[in-house]
Amino acid sequence: MTEFLNNLFFIFQRINWLSVIDILLVTLIFFGLLYTLRDTQAMALLRGMILLVVFIVLLTSLVDLPAFSWLAQNSLPALLLAIPVIFAPEIRRTLERIGRAGTLWPGSAKLEDVDLEQIIHAVVSAAARLSARQHGALIVMQRLDTLDDYVQTGVQMNARVTPELLLQIFYPNTPLHDGAVIIIGPQLVAAACVMPLSASGILNRSPERQMGLRHRAALGISESSDAIAIVVSEETGGISVAHAGRMLRRLDAERLENILTAFFRPGGTRRKTSFFEKVFPSRFPRKEE
Repeated sequence: MTEFLNNLFFIFQRINWLSVIDILLVTLIFFGLLYTLRDTQAMALLRGMILLVVFIVLLTSLVDLPAFSWLAQNSLPALLLAIPVIFAPEIRRTLERIGRAGTLWPGSAKLEDVDLEQIIHAVVSAAARLSARQHGALIVMQRLDTLDDYVQTGVQMNARVTPELLLQIFYPNTPLHDGAVIIIGPQLVAAACVMPLSASGILNRSPERQMGLRHRAALGISESSDAIAIVVSEETGGISVAHAGRMLRRLDAERLENILTAFFRPGGTRRKTSFFEKVFPSRFPRKEE
């Protein structure tokens, strides 16, 4: 114990302000990496790689295995070279976000509050009417991450978002009812788009089996981007929202509208309550909105 404390004091004596900056930079890099990979399939791969490396290091240090140690030492460089290949989608998405630092939702700078409210109202109205008729639907709304690759897989529309248009697209047996609709800004850009299917297994662990390919596609696009996916079940008529690899189910029109408003217009248009108004509410009567 005394030797450990002496080594600890020796380390602290050698620390200067440059060492602190160096440690903070390394910590910031690891924090940014883990924050970017949170709630993604890459996190499971990262945990597996870390456990594998720790197991190999412990095995080679505790047991004298010359052949295995030689194999581990020569395989480590190949593992480091494989990291960019394994995490290619996450690295690309991170670089895109860095390149768009300081920007808003694509098209949001050109959208007035009235336009955004009309778009959300159109999506919510269409989802409610599709749910009542039990017509399956998948609506994907782009945020920061671009969906151009998925737009190319569908039929170009470039039309104004209206409830009637969404109802017509997802009417059963029409040419565009299969696949997803992609909304970018005020426009419905494409229909019948192919989305990546989720391989996380969340839906397989669900006790209910009414969730099919639409729900897997909604989770898949939410895992590969920050888009919001609205799903209407063809079997039950239930409305669900997928984001960041997670799904909220059994939503009504009011909850769906609140969720979309929170994502695309954080805070809404309500006036914030000051500290003094919270402490002395009687002296600051609130006006009716």
